[in-house]
Amino acid sequence: MSSEASDDSIFKALANQSRRALLDCLKGAPRTTGMLCEALPALDRCTVMQHLKVLAEADLIIVRREGRERWNHLNALPIKRIHDRWIGEYASHAVSILDRLKSDLEGRKS
Repeated sequence: MSSEASDDSIFKALANQSRRALLDCLKGAPRTTGMLCEALPALDRCTVMQHLKVLAEADLIIVRREGRERWNHLNALPIKRIHDRWIGEYASHAVSILDRLKSDLEGRKS
């Protein structure tokens, strides 16, 4: 999958509030699908499974089967890649602007 297509699937996955809630549930530790269903009682099991499929296709979760259980693990690397590409550059630029503003304000106080 190309980088552009990969980024598109990540943005698509993150665009949905329920999928972001599932990722939030996985921040602390891996969880079974049943645990995730309990954490999001407004969603039925089928809907949770559909959201997990989208997250897995975007490589945002890694699924491991242990017997009858399906353990879902957060994979934060795609989110870091998005951050580095789209947010990191803008954040460093914003910090430099704030630093310049601070210097200008401190220069006026003297």
